[in-house]
Amino acid sequence: MPDNKRSQAITQGAKRSPNRAMLRAVGFNDGDFDKPIVGVANGFSTITPCNMGLNELALSAERALRKVGAMPQMFGTITISDGISMGTEGMKYSLVSREVIADSIETAVQGESMDGVIAIGGCDKNMPGALIALARMNVPAIFVYGGTIKPGHYQGRTLTIVSAFEAVGQFTAHKIDEKELLEVERHACPGAGACGGMYTANTMSSAIEVMGMSLPYSSTMAAEDEEKRLSTARSAEVLVNAIKKQICPRDLITRKSMENAISVVMAVGGSTNAVLHLLAIAHAADVDLSIDDFEKIRAKVPVLCDLKPSGRYVTTDLHHAGGIPQVMKMLLVHGLLHGDCMTISGETIAEVLRDVPEKPREDQDVIRQWDNPLYAQGHLAILKGNLSTEGSVAKITGVKNPKITGPARVFESEEACMNAILAQEIRPGDVVVIRYEGPKGGPGMREMLSPTSALIGEGLGDSVGLITDGRFSGGTYGMVVGHVAPEAFVGGTIALVKEGDSITIDANQRLLQLNVSEDELARRRAAWQPPEPRYRRGVLAKFAKLVSTASRGAITD
Repeated sequence: MPDNKRSQAITQGAKRSPNRAMLRAVGFNDGDFDKPIVGVANGFSTITPCNMGLNELALSAERALRKVGAMPQMFGTITISDGISMGTEGMKYSLVSREVIADSIETAVQGESMDGVIAIGGCDKNMPGALIALARMNVPAIFVYGGTIKPGHYQGRTLTIVSAFEAVGQFTAHKIDEKELLEVERHACPGAGACGGMYTANTMSSAIEVMGMSLPYSSTMAAEDEEKRLSTARSAEVLVNAIKKQICPRDLITRKSMENAISVVMAVGGSTNAVLHLLAIAHAADVDLSIDDFEKIRAKVPVLCDLKPSGRYVTTDLHHAGGIPQVMKMLLVHGLLHGDCMTISGETIAEVLRDVPEKPREDQDVIRQWDNPLYAQGHLAILKGNLSTEGSVAKITGVKNPKITGPARVFESEEACMNAILAQEIRPGDVVVIRYEGPKGGPGMREMLSPTSALIGEGLGDSVGLITDGRFSGGTYGMVVGHVAPEAFVGGTIALVKEGDSITIDANQRLLQLNVSEDELARRRAAWQPPEPRYRRGVLAKFAKLVSTASRGAITD
């Protein structure tokens, strides 16, 4: 098969003279029409520090592609800054942006008959959005992560963006003054790169590396370091080789490789959003994966890395301690990783990891030794019960009390809940319920970092439960349960909860239960009426009409 088989549709034959004329205007010469055309999906923007360095990487990829005999065609994709939109109506567009990113990459690559694509992204939805598109199209492709931010520092403390969210709660509870709040704000984000703990961006970049869709060690590099530029150029070279060999995404994104990704997400203490996004990627790749598979793998895989939000270290520390390959090698040695999965380089996982030590270095404790894990089992538990018959997702690490039964404090939106928290109306033992924030009801399934961080800042993280049909930021921790499905908008049991009802969250038993009789629930269900949609036109209205339940990944196709 020629390297430019797909792009021949626009470059070959007399009928394509007008097509070639257009291509000549953007830099093609006589000898270039026999070269593979490679899309460079550039997520650059100054909307967020996560993506502000991507254009330099895209230009590096462009130069490298030309050197190895390919013709790059750069195009843009959007992004939403979760950190900036958090706690506002704008956050409803965050999950929607995953679909817009996927659709835009698919549209450009398929519309222009490209032979391959290198996708470059930095913020939370760039990663799953790109992978959904690459899996759908199944043309040779590689992902380049823009890199993590370096930590901020203030008075001997290591800061991330979550420090600023928690400082709001500390300020409200009079634990810090306005001056310290301002200093945390000033020091939390020192430069370019995605949020620095094992939050959603770094979790998804790690999962993509594990699936073989990006280069080893690339998922934990700092955005501002030179090795990120070098890795991007190398990625372009590897992609052109993959085009020659016709190594395609669905050769890499398989049931086994997704099990590998879930195992590593558990081992590094990754974001709850990984459940939502990996389910969506699996759907795009026609891989049979369910929410229950996360629970099966969780039971077998220990948490090996001491990373924020509930741990001590940031992702740059993980990189210096051996990165994702070190974690993978430990899992491989102990039979918890499929070593025969292929990677974009054409090597298997086992071959890629052959020179990685079986044990992490003794002079660091970011990655714990196998016989001394942070937790014996994974941290992302799938809870079920009458409050979530399809399943919900809880991050149970860093929680002192894995079980709580308490009275429901019911809020119809994130804003209403946040007002109550800041007014110090939430008490130890309460179970906060935030509903009508699901994929359809929000719409858009907002993240609840503002209320969860405020609870932590007020010192209520271990004594207050919180459940929602919305999502959580990768920076969230505490006794919190998200992705409750079915959601309130479609009549899930969470819609039937009344103020003061008894609710049990039991992480050990994987139980989410409304302690109300079946007869009473039946009466409430008969009286329940679905609310009017919050949006009737525009992208949010379209999303609400198309989106699936969270237990299937909130997919739209």
